[in-house]
Amino acid sequence: MTAAPEAEFKQIASWRHLAIVVAIMIAVAAQGLLFQSSAGGGEARLPRGPLVYLSLILMELALIYLVWRGVKATGTTLRDLIGGRWQSAVDVLRDIALAFVLWLVLIGIALVWRAVDGGSGLPTSVTAMLPQTAPEITMWIALSISAGVAEEIVFRGYLQRQFAALTGSAWIALAMQALLFGVSHGYQGIDAMLRITLLAVAFGLMALWRKSLRPGIIAHAWTDIASGVFRA
Repeated sequence: MTAAPEAEFKQIASWRHLAIVVAIMIAVAAQGLLFQSSAGGGEARLPRGPLVYLSLILMELALIYLVWRGVKATGTTLRDLIGGRWQSAVDVLRDIALAFVLWLVLIGIALVWRAVDGGSGLPTSVTAMLPQTAPEITMWIALSISAGVAEEIVFRGYLQRQFAALTGSAWIALAMQALLFGVSHGYQGIDAMLRITLLAVAFGLMALWRKSLRPGIIAHAWTDIASGVFRA
């Protein structure tokens, strides 16, 4: 990638709607940081279980609905945000291959971060909520898929394009969505927030280059599934 991509600096929802979405993300971030601080110097632990996972799935669906309500006023569809539909089996295989490459990049970032930081992997706040039983694993997979779809639509589909329209810069937009994505994971602690911000940059770059969220959705969902099912 030798030059800045030609992004569509088209406003896809009202600025009021953008402000609402950003405010919600900031509120989530603040709640997460408060959750961490309530641990009293240790690491707060999130609950787990099918009902907990179901509530999180409903939250992800609510985010998709929020974005849909905003973009439909400009004639934009969720399919537009995702990057259209697959036209052939070649398209499917290409996006799966790109998702695999992106996943390797994410693993590389995590390994380098762990080596530099000296950490041992996922924070306790995350490992405590990972599934243990068959019903939990089933719901975890459903949650991972919903998170992959919803968070890519919200951050790389909606926010990245809205920030590009607001600033006139694809690169500033990429950085803004990555920072917001990172801080929205405040419940995992400051160290994880910084690492997740870097992961969001990788997701954003793939979305810009491919002009589609499909590889990011696949990689995002698989990363979350693997973290819970295989502890990878």
